[in-house]
Amino acid sequence: MPELPDVDLYVHALRARIVGQTIRAVRLSTPFLLRSVEPPLATAAGRRVVSVSRLGKRIVVETEGELFLVVHLMIAGRFRWKPPGTKVPGKVGLLAVDFDTGTLILTEAGSKRRASLHVVQGRDALAQHDPGGLELLDAGIDAFAEALRRENHTLKRALTDPHVFSGIGNAYSDEILHAARMSPFKQTQGISDDDVARLFDAARSTLSGWSARLREETGEGFPEKVTAFREGMAVHGRYRQPCPVCGSPVQRVVYAANEANYCATCQTGGRLLADRSLSRLLRDDWPRTLEELERRRRT
Repeated sequence: MPELPDVDLYVHALRARIVGQTIRAVRLSTPFLLRSVEPPLATAAGRRVVSVSRLGKRIVVETEGELFLVVHLMIAGRFRWKPPGTKVPGKVGLLAVDFDTGTLILTEAGSKRRASLHVVQGRDALAQHDPGGLELLDAGIDAFAEALRRENHTLKRALTDPHVFSGIGNAYSDEILHAARMSPFKQTQGISDDDVARLFDAARSTLSGWSARLREETGEGFPEKVTAFREGMAVHGRYRQPCPVCGSPVQRVVYAANEANYCATCQTGGRLLADRSLSRLLRDDWPRTLEELERRRRT
């Protein structure tokens, strides 16, 4: 799922292309994308785009008269910028928004249709789509600490909860926790003030650093390779590959539809984290340390 750095990259590219432009037509390829009925999607045609912004992981296109198009890309939704009048791709195409200068196309890979579009009128209606998570890059450490400790969860869950922090998902939470050298399963109400400060600095530097890096790599072009697995990431998507800091193999814990990637040496003092189902299955046979795991693999 595109997260804060990737969504900001889309926002930056869209602002340069569609702000000040008039929507000439909106072509909906599948009814499953549109999740609202009032006002009609057709009312966007003929309106000038006033702004493009991010709301959590959502992208918001504001047009004249405070009409907002709110797009959530979910896992596989992606934008494409094409020449004017380009046809919507048959299998993956969901939507096309036509401008004089080009056509914005929304696609979604796979058979499941999870991406969504809401058309809302007025700022009060738009606010209902805001999960309310703290904008970490705009916040101070006191607000960060209050949000983090409000309820007792694992650090991984707290960072990825859109009601706690805005725009952070599975990928960048892994990177933040590795940079902070903290276990993903550490409890939020049990961390010290020094831990909070270290996590705060790691989160801000990770998010701002990747945002700058992606923008530099894309330049003036349109983002074509928005992915949760980036070359240069420390642990996310790098299971069993060497940690860039210590060289130990990256580990992972799979739970529900998510996973946590981490370095046991850097983050958990060499201790392996076990997911619940596998721990119950293996019981006493579960390797407790990185050294024990590597020894079993060799034998």
